[in-house]
Amino acid sequence: MIHEFKTYRATAGNTKALIDRFEKVTMPIFARLGIKVVQTWTSEAEPDAFFYLIQFASAQAGKDAWAAFGADAEWKAAKAASETNGPLLASQTTVYLQPTAFSPK
Repeated sequence: MIHEFKTYRATAGNTKALIDRFEKVTMPIFARLGIKVVQTWTSEAEPDAFFYLIQFASAQAGKDAWAAFGADAEWKAAKAASETNGPLLASQTTVYLQPTAFSPK
């Protein structure tokens, strides 16, 4: 199992819009494409940030799912519609996590 921990940083004043788009648009598309969201978070210490953890069966499954997401017509249309006044996402980072030998199964 492969896990990706993602951090999204919103452009100024767009944190709520970014999180709303993720909840209402991105999550259903992820579900349709087989991208399993394990958990999502926000942090009072980082008010412009949104965090989430996803999992894939393999690295190749993740690569294929991200390619499908990037090419998805519904995603492209929703992203364009939500960014008529500029981008919502300022930056993003991904950390690929590997379980330790003593990690619970």
